[in-house]
Amino acid sequence: MHPVLNQNSYFVKEHTGIFKAANNFDIFNPQTQELILTCREEKLGFFTRLLRFTDYKRITHFNIEVRTAAGEKVLTVRRGLAFFVSTVEILDENDELVGRLKQKFFSIGGKFNIVDANDNYLFTLQGKWTSWDFKFVKDNLEFAHVSKKWAGIGKEFFTSADNYILNITDHVPQDNNIRLLILGAVMCIDMVLKE
Repeated sequence: MHPVLNQNSYFVKEHTGIFKAANNFDIFNPQTQELILTCREEKLGFFTRLLRFTDYKRITHFNIEVRTAAGEKVLTVRRGLAFFVSTVEILDENDELVGRLKQKFFSIGGKFNIVDANDNYLFTLQGKWTSWDFKFVKDNLEFAHVSKKWAGIGKEFFTSADNYILNITDHVPQDNNIRLLILGAVMCIDMVLKE
């Protein structure tokens, strides 16, 4: 696992654009404002691009690679077509499956169960329907928290760009695959629940 995943705070900034089909993000260290990760969806087919501008955007597949600023692959987040609920795969830098995010069918605010590669339950990502506030929890123990950082009235009204902060607690050890799953899940919040 890349050492960049051992820090506990990340500022995620979605690329702005009025007519954009791809989901692209930059991730910064909130303390130093240094770019540490890039998240790019580069391999979009023609029909996927077209569907991204329709009401069918939520069902389209995606494949996002997260890389360091120097270009080293850290993880991949991918999903096939999703009609009712999403199952998203998180892969490590060697394209080995680390775990999955399984969306719950009836959940107010959004909810995913996060499982390892063998489908063993690890923790839950749950949100509030009234706000952009998500927590990674298991048995009332919080592993991480995601909250939206307001982009300003112009960006909010005229683009679909979101900025948010991810804080991972000290309950998650360094060099643990749970960190990969948390960062991968953050990409899914935006693309699966909030688009």
